[in-house]
Amino acid sequence: METGFRKWIITITVIISAIIELIDTTIVNVSINTMSGNLAASLEDTAWVITSYAIANVIVIPMTSFLAEKIGRKQYYIGSIILFTLTSAMCGLSSNLWELVAFRFLQGLGGGALLSTSQAILFETFPPKDRAMASGIFALGVIIGPSIGPVMGGYIVDNASWPWIFFVNVPIGILATILCVRYLRPSKPSRDGKPIDWAGIGLLAVGVGALQVVLERGETDDWFAANYIIVLTVLSALSLTFFVWWQLRAPFPVVNLRVLRSVTLSVSALMTFVLGFGLFSAIYVFPLLSQRILGYTAFQTGLMIMPGVLMGAAISPFLGKLMQKGLRPQWLVMLGFGFTALFTWRMSHSSLDSGSGHFWWPLVYRALGAALLIVPLTALAVSELQPKDIPQGAALNNMMRQMGGSFGIALINTYVAHRVAYNRTSLVAHLTSYDVPTQLRLRQATEHFSATATSAYEAGRQALAALEGTVVRQTYLISYMDAFRLLAVLNAACIFLVLVTVRRKKAAPGAGGASPAAAAGGAAGAQSAGAAAPMIELEAH
Repeated sequence: METGFRKWIITITVIISAIIELIDTTIVNVSINTMSGNLAASLEDTAWVITSYAIANVIVIPMTSFLAEKIGRKQYYIGSIILFTLTSAMCGLSSNLWELVAFRFLQGLGGGALLSTSQAILFETFPPKDRAMASGIFALGVIIGPSIGPVMGGYIVDNASWPWIFFVNVPIGILATILCVRYLRPSKPSRDGKPIDWAGIGLLAVGVGALQVVLERGETDDWFAANYIIVLTVLSALSLTFFVWWQLRAPFPVVNLRVLRSVTLSVSALMTFVLGFGLFSAIYVFPLLSQRILGYTAFQTGLMIMPGVLMGAAISPFLGKLMQKGLRPQWLVMLGFGFTALFTWRMSHSSLDSGSGHFWWPLVYRALGAALLIVPLTALAVSELQPKDIPQGAALNNMMRQMGGSFGIALINTYVAHRVAYNRTSLVAHLTSYDVPTQLRLRQATEHFSATATSAYEAGRQALAALEGTVVRQTYLISYMDAFRLLAVLNAACIFLVLVTVRRKKAAPGAGGASPAAAAGGAAGAQSAGAAAPMIELEAH
C-alpha cells in the first residue's frame, strides 16, 4: 500500500499505461484502407495487423501473474512498457506488411501484460477497503481506451500518415517507464526453484492463438469452407482441453485455474465475458452504420462517441465510493445491463435519416452501462481472493473480457452477413416490373440522369445502379438493426442471470454484535473488533 504523492503518481502511471494498450486495440481499425494502399497489400492480408495484436494479447494476459512472479513485478512491468514502446516505433518504421505484422505481434505481447499488471499494481497500491474505488479508477482506462482509439486513428490518418498511430505511443511509453523506475517499489523475482511450466505455456499459446485466428478470420474465409479454419478449430479444441487438464494436475502451473474455485470469480468472469461480447460488438457495429451507411467520417464517428465516454468515465470513481459505503454491486450490474440493453434497443430504431442528435442519448446509455458493469464486476471478481491470488484472478477476468470481445465481433459479423443475405432477398422480391412504386422510382431516376447521360440506355443503366445502391444501403441498415436487437435481447437476459445467480450472503454474527463493514470490492471481508463483516458473494444455483 502507498500513501500521498507516490500513491497518486503510481495510479496515474498505471492508468495511462492501460489506456495506451487499449487504444491500440482499436486505433488501427480506421487505418486499414490507408495501410493497404501504402503497403501494396490486400485488405484481407492487411487485417492481420489487427489479428496479430489480438492473438498476442490474449495469449499473454493469463500468463501475466506467472511471469510477474518469475521476473519480479516491477521488472516485468517496466520491461513490458519498454517492449510495447520499442515495437510501436518499429511498427511505424515498417517498410512492408509482414514486417509490420511481426512487430504488431510483439507489441501485443508487451501490451497484453500492461492491462492485468496495471490492475494488480493498482489493487496493491490501495488498502483493501479502497479497492472498490481502485476498480472505479481502473475502469477509466477500460472505458476511454477502446472508445478514443478510432477518434485518434481517424484524426491522425486524415491529418498526418498511418505510421503516426504508432509513433504517438513512444513519448507516452518513455514517460511511463521513467515514472515506474522512479516510483514503483522494488520487487524481487521468485527464487523458490519452481520449474517453468513450458508445457502449459506451449498449450496455451497454441490453443488461444489458433482460436483467435479462427474468430478473427472465420467470417472472411467463410468459416469451415476453408480447410485451415477446420484444422485450427480442432487444434484449438485439443490444445485448450489438454491445457485445462495439465494446469489442474501440474504442481506449478503457468495459469492457476484453481482460483476459479471461487464462485464469485467464476460467475463474475462469465458476466465479464458477456460484457466484452456486448461492449466490443456494439462499438464494432456502430462505426459500420455511421460510416458505411450514413456517410460520417471516422473522426466524426469518434466525436459522436466521446460525450458518452466522458460521462461514463466521470462516474466510474464515484461508483467505487458507493460500493465502499455499502451499495450492493448486483444492483449496479443489473442497472448496467439495463442501460446497455436500452442503448442497443434505441440503436435498433435508426434510419437512413438519423443524424448525430439521434445517437446522442443511446451512446450516453452505452457509456453509463459500461461504467456500471466494469466497476462492480472488476471488484467482485477478486473480492474473495487472497492477496497472492489477486493478480491471477484479475488476469483471468481481463482475458474473459478480451475473449468475449473476440467472440462478439466474430459472431455479430457472421450474423450480419446472414441477415444481409436474407434481407436482400426480401427486399428484391418486391422490385418487379409489376411493382408501381419501383417503376415510378426508375422513371424519375432515368429522367434525372438523362440530363448528363450520353444516351437513353446510359441513363437507364445509371438509374438501375442508383436503385441497386438504395437496396444495398437499406439491406445493411436493416441487418445492423437486427444485430442491435440481438444485443438488446442478450443484455436484457443478463439482468435475469444476475437476479438468479447473485445474492447477498450475510455472515454469522460474532460475539459482541454485528458491525456492517462492507467488503464489496475489497479482498475477502474486513474484520472489525468482535464482529464478522458481511461479504458480497456470487452464488450459482
